[in-house]
Amino acid sequence: MRDPTIPDSETRKKFMFYDSEERQVALRVRCQHDGFSQSQFFRMMITGYIEGDKLMHEFISNCKERYSIQGIQKKNKLNKLKDMGDDNIKKFGLDNDEIENIFDIIETDTNI
Repeated sequence: MRDPTIPDSETRKKFMFYDSEERQVALRVRCQHDGFSQSQFFRMMITGYIEGDKLMHEFISNCKERYSIQGIQKKNKLNKLKDMGDDNIKKFGLDNDEIENIFDIIETDTNI
């Protein structure tokens, strides 16, 4: 069975970074234990991050604090912007499906 997380060969890009041998082995063991490859793991994590998964957001926030990656003012500003965005989504009742439907309607009405 083909791995559904693999993009097609014409459009995929390679990610590469360095870490310790010990951590790479530990990752490989954990991934094997959970039944997926390292590539699948990273694609799942990237998807969660891009799509704004709440658990991923919480994890990233904790890492920023633990490793002092972001200043308090920047963190507060980003949190305020996220809260404003969440409020707008609630205010206008827009979720991803509804936004997609709006684009479908526009496409149908304009014959684009």
